[in-house]
Amino acid sequence: MAFMEKPPAGKVLLDDTVPLTAAIEASQSLQSHTIVRRYSDFDLLNNSLQIAGLSLPLPPKKLIGNMDREFIAERQKGLQNYLNVITTNHILSNCELVKKFLDPNNYSANYTEIALQQVSMFFRSEPKWEVVEPLKDIGWRIRKKYFLMKIKNQPKERLVLSWADLGPDKYLSDKDFQCLIKLLPSCLHPYIYRVTFATANESSALLIRMFNDKGTLKDLIYKAKPKDPFLKKYCNPKKIQGLELQQIKTYGRQILEVLKFLHDKGFPYGHLHASNVMLDGDTCRLLDLENSLLGLPSFYRSYFSQFRKINTLESVDVHCFGHLLYEMTYGRPPDSVPVDSFPPAPSMAVVAVLESTLSCEACKNGMPTVSRLLQMPLFSDVLLTTSEKPQFKIPTKLKEALRIAKECIEKRLIEEQKQIYQHRRLTRAQSHHGSEEERKKRKILARKKSKRSAVENSEEHSAKYSNSNNSAGSGASSPLTSPSSPTPPSTAAALGLSKRCKEGKWFSMKYKTLNCYVSHSVKRMLLPKYLIGDPEPLIHRNSSGDWYVYLLPPQLSSRLEGKNA
Repeated sequence: MAFMEKPPAGKVLLDDTVPLTAAIEASQSLQSHTIVRRYSDFDLLNNSLQIAGLSLPLPPKKLIGNMDREFIAERQKGLQNYLNVITTNHILSNCELVKKFLDPNNYSANYTEIALQQVSMFFRSEPKWEVVEPLKDIGWRIRKKYFLMKIKNQPKERLVLSWADLGPDKYLSDKDFQCLIKLLPSCLHPYIYRVTFATANESSALLIRMFNDKGTLKDLIYKAKPKDPFLKKYCNPKKIQGLELQQIKTYGRQILEVLKFLHDKGFPYGHLHASNVMLDGDTCRLLDLENSLLGLPSFYRSYFSQFRKINTLESVDVHCFGHLLYEMTYGRPPDSVPVDSFPPAPSMAVVAVLESTLSCEACKNGMPTVSRLLQMPLFSDVLLTTSEKPQFKIPTKLKEALRIAKECIEKRLIEEQKQIYQHRRLTRAQSHHGSEEERKKRKILARKKSKRSAVENSEEHSAKYSNSNNSAGSGASSPLTSPSSPTPPSTAAALGLSKRCKEGKWFSMKYKTLNCYVSHSVKRMLLPKYLIGDPEPLIHRNSSGDWYVYLLPPQLSSRLEGKNA
């Protein structure tokens, strides 16, 4: 695709930060998302990931007996554990190797080749630039590629070209998008890394900056070389050591100042992390302002999308600052977020800021503002010695376009947070409902309900039997019936049998007992909607239309017959 060519109609813009999970199935499933992988595919992936320096739990090879049922079950369990380790590692789960392994349909393109094609098209109209070499995998983004550049008439000067595809949060019109990208070289701020050149089309953007041998703030923390691959630099550092307290205070204050500047300008950012902070002497300078214009998702999106109170780009920046401060303090990212307890820090003032951005309470109740962080003791006494005056003029029309785009980005974040919350709530309910303790509780409640129902029925039947006896004693009882003589139509009509069944047939129905128990020496049986034939039944119908048959002992039956006579 040429550099100035439009993206294909209906192109799906994926969010590459969405975590992928994988479960190994025992059977094949056709025409679905199920992918078929051999052990050799896992082995190839594992060899490719060795650059990260991690010890990954891939089950060992076996040449003999590898078709045994027990061995297959054991290997399946081992491979599942291997996938779980990879997908729960924040850096590994976002790398191109893992994405292609788990989702080959969406990650089959060669983005390095695409970037080279588009950069080559760009150089046809800008012949003063020349590519020195591609910088392979120095960043974490799959759809963003880097090239080392030089100017032909200044061969010793090195620059870095970055090319990036559009992301799922690109809401600017093509015209506004291109205007804003081309506006970035005019942004002057002591804590923003200067853009030398920028251009864009409807599908991507290309920016050139000066190459810095010192690298980023993350390179300083991990003592890494800027040109090395991202996995090699940051996955498993040889030595974990945080920065000095004065460095933490100075760098933190500088970063907060530039965030406040962008927030005041109404320019959305949302992409703060240690690799997006360039070190220039003792000064931190922010990188990649173009990411929000391109609609790219944040490095920490899988973290803050879990918390519904972090729902604006300003609060996202503050939360990401908490991650950055943690990394500067302890030399590594937090194991999980929210953080329950913080290790010892060079100062309690550092812990206070971390608690306000990464603790359970902060994630639940919301983030402080950048202005509030600047007033905290850790940063309030830092003196900044820069004389450079910030300049970044954004036309009113483009400011309105940025405001609308920012609202759309936040709306998508809120919708995603809502879906995650509902899914988590459903999963928690299902887990609770299926627990052994909950099943025992339900059984106990069912028994109690059954006993209570039986007692209520017993009391109701006792009362009705007493009423029946009183009626029999006064000569107003229901007639006694016998199976040897069919009930006359008039009697059936008087009892209301015509509403329940056809005359002459109710006597021949099969005997069916729904409830049977002994009370006061009288055996009772409740049969809804029809009567039964029995040697000496006493028939009664309640107000609900249910029929009762009282089977009387011989002594009581004789006394009732004598009274009726």
